[in-house]
Amino acid sequence: MDARLSRMLHLLIHMGRMEGPLTSEAAATMLGTNPVVVRRTMAGLRDAGYVRSVKGHGGGWSLTCGLGSITMLDVHRALGENRIFALGPADPAPTCLVEQAVNSSLESALHEAEALLLRRLTDISLADIAADFDQRMAKLSPEQISAHAHKAVRA
Repeated sequence: MDARLSRMLHLLIHMGRMEGPLTSEAAATMLGTNPVVVRRTMAGLRDAGYVRSVKGHGGGWSLTCGLGSITMLDVHRALGENRIFALGPADPAPTCLVEQAVNSSLESALHEAEALLLRRLTDISLADIAADFDQRMAKLSPEQISAHAHKAVRA
């Protein structure tokens, strides 16, 4: 399963709430991965113009625009538009007429589902996701908020 979209949405929303830049090391700790993986993944977002990086002391990654200016589809595209579904034909060029009919039906259904999902990703900005987070946080008790903050710091 490719979780890069989910991971980068998570990271970008945190970045949108930060006062300063986020280092690759801190991002890697947050995501449970390696700083090289963070830099490699963030490169696509930088190339698309959503983040910038500054080297050296006090440097790191920061957003170039507000969360409301970036959609889930924007991030998906910046990450290379990997296949959305892992389903596909067993043989892309079958000689069997039954398998040809199966492939045609499957490909048609997958194209429809992908188009629907991509339209939905266009409708959701990172600000929308951040607002959902705010609503969830507002429902927590002070103890739950403290536990969440402690968990986020360790992550």
